[in-house]
Amino acid sequence: MFLRIVEILLPIFAIVAVGFVYGRKHRPEMAVANRINLDVFLPALVFATLAGKSYALKEDGLLALAALLALLLPGLLAWPVARFIGVSPRTFVPPMMFNNSGNIGLPVAFLAWGEGAMPVAVVFFLAANLLHFSLGIRMLDPQAKLLGLWRIPVLAAALAGLAVGLLKLSVWPPVMMAIKLLGDISIPLLLFALGVRMTNISLSDWKLSFFAAAFRPLAGMICAWCVIVLLGLTGRDAAMLLVFGGLPPAVLNFMFAERYHQEPARVASMVLLGNLVALVVLPVALVLSAAYFPFG
Repeated sequence: MFLRIVEILLPIFAIVAVGFVYGRKHRPEMAVANRINLDVFLPALVFATLAGKSYALKEDGLLALAALLALLLPGLLAWPVARFIGVSPRTFVPPMMFNNSGNIGLPVAFLAWGEGAMPVAVVFFLAANLLHFSLGIRMLDPQAKLLGLWRIPVLAAALAGLAVGLLKLSVWPPVMMAIKLLGDISIPLLLFALGVRMTNISLSDWKLSFFAAAFRPLAGMICAWCVIVLLGLTGRDAAMLLVFGGLPPAVLNFMFAERYHQEPARVASMVLLGNLVALVVLPVALVLSAAYFPFG
């Protein structure tokens, strides 16, 4: 299982490394590319994922609630911790809340539990992104108006994808293929941009980064276990939520930090080291999850 996890994570870090090497040599300006990713490529990915899914509202609603609680509780723990260690909560709390439910969470779910687990993984992914593009933005920009958040391209794409999936509408295949191709650009560009940003990281933050890399999965799994008990989850749903809690920080944390000028170098360091530590944490999380439902 460790080898299978490495097979998932190695391509991710390979793309980050390419971005780092290219960034060291050419010093590209990534602000425009990051903006296009947030406004075009990520929305395309979200729409394509949600439009092709079938929904059971009662079950999916409970799973979405579980995912939201599993994200919010670590944030509540992280806030006083940030104050105690002398770091701005706006820098420390988002990476401790918002995890990598997309480019790590989705493939790990498929690897561990197969195709049948993907609907649950997509619900977790959607809940995480809805929270990140609403509360996450509000945390970084106190002036953001919640009533206007539906205008954010990713949220608009999520609503459109949900409508298509719930109403079982058919999207003309060439159009859907074009949307999927746009979405396929998103994750590699996220990782490449992270590698470029890593060229400006100060080694003076390594203590904070390692602390964050340990805090995120530990607090996440403890809070996920509490949610499992609170909501009475069992079987594969419980196992998947426990692993969801152990996921590292999302790459989007770095992109938002860059966009809102919230110490992006520090956030990038926490994100990268957190994902490196995932090589050790995820196998442990999968072993613990087997108490609820076996993987294989």
